[in-house]
Amino acid sequence: MELETALRQQVSSAVGTPLPDAVITKLKGDASNRSYYRVGSPPRSWVVMVMPPDAAKKSEEASNGAPVTELPFVNVHRYLTALGVRVPQILRYDEPNGMMVLEDLTDETFEKALSTGGREKLYTRAVELLASLRAKAEKRVDEKCLAFTRRFDVALYDWELHHFREWGLEAWSGKKPTADERAQLDAIFQRIAKELAAAPVGFTHRDYQSRNIMVKDGELVVIDFQDALLGPRQYDLVALLRDSYVELDRAFVDAMLDVYVVAFEKASGERIDVKAFKQFFDLLTVQRKLKDAGRFEFINRVKGNPGFLVSIPASLRYVKAALDVQPQLSELRRLVAAYVPELA
Repeated sequence: MELETALRQQVSSAVGTPLPDAVITKLKGDASNRSYYRVGSPPRSWVVMVMPPDAAKKSEEASNGAPVTELPFVNVHRYLTALGVRVPQILRYDEPNGMMVLEDLTDETFEKALSTGGREKLYTRAVELLASLRAKAEKRVDEKCLAFTRRFDVALYDWELHHFREWGLEAWSGKKPTADERAQLDAIFQRIAKELAAAPVGFTHRDYQSRNIMVKDGELVVIDFQDALLGPRQYDLVALLRDSYVELDRAFVDAMLDVYVVAFEKASGERIDVKAFKQFFDLLTVQRKLKDAGRFEFINRVKGNPGFLVSIPASLRYVKAALDVQPQLSELRRLVAAYVPELA
């Protein structure tokens, strides 16, 4: 009851109206340490984000960069708002109590909207939004935005690959590579990490996928951007088009990559080598989706949340498809398939 009272008080302070009888509904959580509650009933409702005080400024994902002095969500929200990107309105932020009142975006995620049809139109909008965001961000570097103080570097890519090795290969199979296999994996992971880190970087959402885009009143609203950092142009495209929650066939993915290239070229005035762009997309798919498979097992075993286990097979299918078109990674496939047969 104390929590419910606090939630109602937070919203009352934000909107200037007493809400003593407002209904409180806990919303379905994700893999983060934040909790979300709906106060009231749509269309007159708000969402309160509750953050543990010891983790409010700490990224849930491995990261780098300068020490964080401001809540990342607030910091990146300010930057995206300045770019003209639709993000949830912040109505109140009570930092001492770790609570934030946000507009209620309802429950219509991009993933849910896909179930009603119009797949091509929805993805085209999401891809064009991403191209516009990226083109604007590359022209508007802001060192006050946390995303520009941290980046995907060799160490971070390598850490994520070993996150898969630890949780998606060793923990999942119950076996550990031999010393020789481990040395080979270390070398291959380093090679992949160096190739990925050598690409030009810019503002990257990091998890731009079907559950982090909301659809409200016909608009696409971007959420969960607090872990933004500098990364290659293809990174957010891998998150969206190789989404572990919504599987897409390669022909459709290629079509959407073409949409992105056209939209980005129009917004930036820069020409893109489409073949090289797609080859890098596939290499990044291997890295990102291996990491996702490992992360989902980590969330299950360490956080006690098995809800993401169902998405591991899709992640591995994406890796397998990407490996099919990259013969230079045949040795990686041989090594990991011995422990994760789905990649054979």
